[in-house]
Amino acid sequence: MRSDKEMMDLILTVAEKDERIRAAYMNGSRTNPTLKEDLFQDYDIVYVVTETASFLEDKQWVDVFGERLMMQEPDKNDQGKDGEFADFYGYLMLFTDGNRIDLHIETIPHMQEHYGDDKLTVPLMDKDDCLPEIPDATDEDYHVQKPKEEEYLARCNNFWWCQQNVAKSLWRDEVPYAQFMLECVIRRDLDQMVSWWIGTKTDFQVSTGKIGNYFKKFLPDEYWTMYEATYADGDAEHIWDALFVAGDLFRTLAGHVADEFSFTYQWDEDENMTFYLRQVRKLSSSADRIF
Repeated sequence: MRSDKEMMDLILTVAEKDERIRAAYMNGSRTNPTLKEDLFQDYDIVYVVTETASFLEDKQWVDVFGERLMMQEPDKNDQGKDGEFADFYGYLMLFTDGNRIDLHIETIPHMQEHYGDDKLTVPLMDKDDCLPEIPDATDEDYHVQKPKEEEYLARCNNFWWCQQNVAKSLWRDEVPYAQFMLECVIRRDLDQMVSWWIGTKTDFQVSTGKIGNYFKKFLPDEYWTMYEATYADGDAEHIWDALFVAGDLFRTLAGHVADEFSFTYQWDEDENMTFYLRQVRKLSSSADRIF
């Protein structure tokens, strides 16, 4: 596996030798001063270019970065081969040595409009002094934000309301829908409550990651064990167990967040839905009424 120095030397050498590339900068996890480096960190690189057309016409120009296991071109995937790529285009490349570069090319006008939007940005090279001055990289834009009461109440309401969808789909033996509701709907509300709880413990000065990457770092062992138990396999009884653990954890964290901000936790929604779930779980597959 090529070292960090080898990769950065290659990235900068390519930029220096190509007259179409006028500047380069990096963002992403490698520019985050709060994160420990590891072998899976991508090189999130942007080349500021005079135009994109010649790069797009030459399909082999990215071969200089090394032998690839796979490449994705997300802009082409999103827009099709006839999309509008005059300002910006990306290449996500995984190499045979395990390194990965997420490389984007953008025109100077596009850079001037968007440079520094991501505060985790570090300039690498600037041939024409075209990169504006920006502050040192910081992850502050990714810090957990304090909740507003209406947002808090909406999250609580949605968390409990959507549990009935898991319950009825489990009774119908419709595991895919049950898992979808648990993982793609209910978990969003649970994860937000976890993040708010962590925020109250850290003065809202940390990021919990894109999708809770750092929950384990901030949660006490008891809560982390509960969070792990909210993930179920395809067994219906295990999904029921995960659903009830999710409710226990949500109730605990939401109560703390409510106390912290003088919000009112809606205990009636919690208790009524929990009662309903217990009733549905007891139903036989041939039941003709819920109560």
